[in-house]
Amino acid sequence: MTNAELIPKEDIPKYKLTRASEDHSKELRNKLEAALRLGNEFKAKATITFQTQDGPKRVETTIWTVTEDALQIKNGVVLPLGSLLDIDY
Repeated sequence: MTNAELIPKEDIPKYKLTRASEDHSKELRNKLEAALRLGNEFKAKATITFQTQDGPKRVETTIWTVTEDALQIKNGVVLPLGSLLDIDY
């Protein structure tokens, strides 16, 4: 997703998150788990690309937790897995 605008993670709450046109959560599950381990063990950041009403956005941050339906980053910001387009690290 090279055309996704890079935004500061603090700006995520300013956007209305929407479901991606295709649900990528199952195929991204292994990447999510790896990014979670990298963040927790090595403080490494991941690039998370997600869908908003204003188009795709991406942030570079550590992933703190992953649940069945969402991932959480710093300051309690939660991204629903259904909005995810890609994870890279």
